[in-house]
Parts: sequence; structure tokens; C-alpha cells
Amino acid sequence: MNISIDNALGAMPHALSLRAERTSVLANNIANADTPGFKARDFDFHQVLQQRQIQAEESSQGSVKRTNANHLAIGAGGSSTDLQYRNPLMASLDGNSVDTQLEQAAFAENSTQFLTALRLLNGRITGLMSAIKGE
Repeated sequence: MNISIDNALGAMPHALSLRAERTSVLANNIANADTPGFKARDFDFHQVLQQRQIQAEESSQGSVKRTNANHLAIGAGGSSTDLQYRNPLMASLDGNSVDTQLEQAAFAENSTQFLTALRLLNGRITGLMSAIKGE
């Protein structure tokens, strides 16, 4: 049985990539907290991660057969992260929907989860290196 690097690392590379994307989105929200009319955006991390894992599995298996015309084709559905507008808790007079405290909390949580995923990935790579060396 062959073990591919994708199978060995699991979802961690996808998770790190998404965490980096979400960091950019949240930083953009914070940077535009005083911009009139700016609408805060974000995406559902878990939903997008699941979509990317499915796409990676399907692409590694080769062509995918649709068994029903109502099924979505691979690549359908627009952007990979599907940014959504955040609903403000309190409406702003200038139309800005950024809640600075909420964005900063989301940014801090995302940063912590990024570091956790990075440490897990590092642990897996270290384990693979030990297995390769026969330690």
C-alpha cells in the first residue's frame, strides 16, 4: 500500500491555507473600521475546509462521474472561500458594518488556531521524518 504525502498530512495544509486567507479577510475588516459604507466580510471556515477536502479527494481520484443532472459539477459554486457579509449587531450611521471588538476577537482566535494547526502539521512532519529515518 502506497502512502501519499497528502494522506499522511491530512487536512492540515488546507487548514493552514484557509487560516491565512481568513487572517487577510479579518485584517481587511479591521483596517476599514472607519471607512464609511464598508461592509465587513468573513467565511465559514469549517464549510470551506470541508469543500476543499472533497475537491482534493475528487481530483486525486481522477474524473468524477455525476450520477444525476441535479448534482453540482466540480468547480461549480463560485469562489473557493465564498465571502459573506457580516450582519452588524448595531447599525452604524455611515453604513459601516465593522464591529472592531468582534473583528479583533475573531482575528485573535483565528491566529491561535493557525498556530495550533501549524504545530500539529510540524508534529506530523517530524513523525514522518522519524519513520523515514527508522527511528
